[in-house]
Amino acid sequence: MFGKPKNDLSPPPNAKSAKAVEVLRVWAEPGTAQQLVLRTTRKEPGAWGLLLADVARHAAKAYATEGLPEAQALDRILQLFQAEFAERTGTPS
Repeated sequence: MFGKPKNDLSPPPNAKSAKAVEVLRVWAEPGTAQQLVLRTTRKEPGAWGLLLADVARHAAKAYATEGLPEAQALDRILQLFQAEFAERTGTPS
């Protein structure tokens, strides 16, 4: 009944390490709010700031492979990141 959905991304190479743990998984469906699960693995919450900055940079690079300049993609990501902090569009549950 349950199993790995066919649209899951493949784990990265370091996921094979016995010490590696998944810390964030996000699902998105057009017209609905994103859903996510996360696990804290560091005592310092600021580690999430580093992780989120890395995610933004990876996303910008991904958009660059689709033709949008990386700097433009990162700028747009940051614009909406800041806008969401200024006035959030939803409440985490």
